[in-house]
Amino acid sequence: MTFSKRIFLTIVLFHLSAHLCHAADVLIVADTKLKPVVEIISGIGKTLKSPLKTYSPSQVMGRLDAVVAEEHARVVVALGREAIAEALRLPPSVLVIYDLVVIPPVISRPNTTGFYMATPAREYAELANSHLRDLNQIAVLGSRDQLNLLARGESALLANYSVKNSFDFVNTLQQLNGADAILLLPDVTVLTATAMEEAYLLSFRKRIPLLGISERNVKDGALFALVVDPVHVGRLIGDYATRALKGANVGQIPPSPPKKFDLFINLDTARKMGIRLPEEMLRSAKRTFP
Repeated sequence: MTFSKRIFLTIVLFHLSAHLCHAADVLIVADTKLKPVVEIISGIGKTLKSPLKTYSPSQVMGRLDAVVAEEHARVVVALGREAIAEALRLPPSVLVIYDLVVIPPVISRPNTTGFYMATPAREYAELANSHLRDLNQIAVLGSRDQLNLLARGESALLANYSVKNSFDFVNTLQQLNGADAILLLPDVTVLTATAMEEAYLLSFRKRIPLLGISERNVKDGALFALVVDPVHVGRLIGDYATRALKGANVGQIPPSPPKKFDLFINLDTARKMGIRLPEEMLRSAKRTFP
């Protein structure tokens, strides 16, 4: 081999290796200024050992396919609706894993899977069965679609009430009889600020505890809430991505709800309503109020 050819090959190999070093098997599209995003990404890093890069939605707006091609990425993790909208335009050869949505979006794109943040009603029923045996019936209030997704045939403990809007929600609460607790589902068109104020007032007036969907709900007066653990969701996403990079067809797996939750409890609400919370339940709480 001539000296000039050796120099040429050396230059080619140098540029190729530099390109490969900067390439990423997995791209994450997300706003890293959001705390849940940071926690999800930290979880991904615990189960994914392949190279990854993170871009904000604004960085890849309208050109995500080009970025994926430049990086030679095989998996895109889209966190949040804006990121998902961009990712769904990718060719089906690229696996898209989504999260940071309350309920799964309606998607026709193949090779797409993901997780959603809403807690299934069965998790509340199981906790009540384990620790709060006096709760014989939990009324579940939400839209028909959310009831079908989160509370369909889940438990004999649950009684479903379909509501269309915030007015319907409050009216149903006022007429509710026989329930020992009221479980809210995360529909922003139903749980308006005014509707929630009325819900807290009715809850204490009737001495029927609300079971919330967020830490904020508990702080405001709900008895307890089971909230998704974002780090654990990140671990699941990282596991999906790892399996896909090894050849598994994870893109056909249906969207999944959370599998691990943080428990928040309001001790004042329990005391005012005469509800005794067992020590085991209190020990398992991530935080209690006040």
